[in-house]
Amino acid sequence: MMKVFRLSRKKYAAELSGKGAAKSGNRWNSKGTEIIYTAESRALAMAEVMVHLSLPMLPADYMMLEIEIPDGMLVKEIARADLEEGWNNHPPSIHTQRIGDQFIREKGYNILRVPSAVVPGDFNYLINPHHTESKEIKIINSRPFPFDERLFH
Repeated sequence: MMKVFRLSRKKYAAELSGKGAAKSGNRWNSKGTEIIYTAESRALAMAEVMVHLSLPMLPADYMMLEIEIPDGMLVKEIARADLEEGWNNHPPSIHTQRIGDQFIREKGYNILRVPSAVVPGDFNYLINPHHTESKEIKIINSRPFPFDERLFH
């Protein structure tokens, strides 16, 4: 079993749907494409969310989800060397969005392992909610995650 982590607002913490990512698009998906972003550690999950927040915008209802991915799930890996220059710029490039969109459309893999744009050397794991075996991926723990306000000074 592999464990991955996701920070989510409380009202969205009970399910893994990808609908939130589809609302606006992000680094690995264009608007309208459902994908579930997770991280290899709690710290990376926090860093990935923090880059989008400031202290005045900080919601108090974040939950840290611990997600279990069963052994045998097919994982496609995107190496840093396979990405074009500027892949980690903000706002995200169409190039990385196309990679994620294609991963979702093809349904050949459950998981896409991608380098983190926020923490070099760490990895995010993207889940395809439309893959037939994705129902086997489960949230096994969910607990409140208050941000330490010192991180924003």
